[in-house]
Parts: sequence; structure tokens; C-alpha cells
Amino acid sequence: MMHDLKAATILLLFLAALTGLVYPLAMTGIGREVFPARAGGSLMRVGGRVVGSRLIGQYFRGNGYFWSRPSATAPVPYNADGSSPSNLSPDNPVLLRHVGARVKALRAADPGARGRVPVDLVTSSGSGLDPDISLAAARYQLDRVAACTGIAKSRLQALLARYTSRPFAAFMGEPVVNVLAVNLALDRLRARHRPPGGGARGMCRRTPVSGRM
Repeated sequence: MMHDLKAATILLLFLAALTGLVYPLAMTGIGREVFPARAGGSLMRVGGRVVGSRLIGQYFRGNGYFWSRPSATAPVPYNADGSSPSNLSPDNPVLLRHVGARVKALRAADPGARGRVPVDLVTSSGSGLDPDISLAAARYQLDRVAACTGIAKSRLQALLARYTSRPFAAFMGEPVVNVLAVNLALDRLRARHRPPGGGARGMCRRTPVSGRM
């Protein structure tokens, strides 16, 4: 009996050390060597300063930027400590009211926009932290960003093409654009471009649009 108890205890301690210490440390070390950026949180830096992560969305309000999809996290949008969906059903009047307000804000920011507003611009993701929008959602905003920044629409289309991630297989998703990455690239492009007088001033005002939904 004592022999069996001793053997079981030794085996338990061995497996606990192997799976609880050795394996995690080994995987962490390998991850940092092979995928240093991803293991470190896929952080993005500007001038050596961390400005965000490719994995967690941010809320953009300026008309000269591509807008992210709404976020339902509390107490602020894109709160990584409180990942959550809105849990509102499609026929919930609160959700319908939020969607209507978001559509209204998008229309107000770009009265010339035509066609349906892409659904990911008016509804939040399941996590509330989605860093990407669909390529259709990014293209929908092209006219507004071009008018505000004064950058030719063709150049912005080329920018989107560079920052569009394609699905691993055609049936496993759709092309998406990382909003933080493309907006940082837009800042760099705008710094080089700087057209005389800037973009259309009226289009560049800050549009009050809720980031939560």
C-alpha cells in the first residue's frame, strides 16, 4: 500500500512539473525564438513607442481615418479586460436603435456614399475586440478618407491592397483589413503627401459616433 502511494505521488509530482513547468516554459521559449513578434503580443510601435496590438482593435473617430467596427465592451470600447459581445438579439429594439444611429453617423460623415452599409460597420463582433474589418467595409470608407486627407482615391486603394489579409483558403473566410495597421500607414502617407490646403475641411470634422454597440 505504502509502495503504491509513494509511486503515485512521485508520478503526480513528475507529471505536474512536466506539464505545468517544463512544457509551458519550453513552448514559451520556442515561441519567442521562432515567432518573437507574435509571442510578444503582436505589438505595433511608432518611434519606439507601443501604440497598440494587431490583435486588439482600437476606436477611431476622425473622418480622416478608417473606422473600426463597433465594440460592446464596458466601460469603454475595445476594453481588453472586459471582452464581451452585446448579447442583443437581431430583433432587439436596442440593437436596432444602435444600428440606426451608426448608419446615420456613417451617412452624415459621407453624404455621397452609395449602396448598403457593410454589416460589420454597424454591429460589434463576438469578442468586442476585433481588430479587422472586411475589405468591403474599408472600401465603403474610401471616399470619405480621400476627401478629408486630400490623398487620391487610387493611392488609398493601393494602400488597402497592401494591408489586406487574404483567407488561408477561399472557403474559410474573406479578405480583411487590420484597421490599426492601415491607419498607421495612412499617417505615414499623409505626412509625405500633405497637399496644399489639406483635404476638404468640412469632411475632416470629428463626427460624433458611438464606438459601443
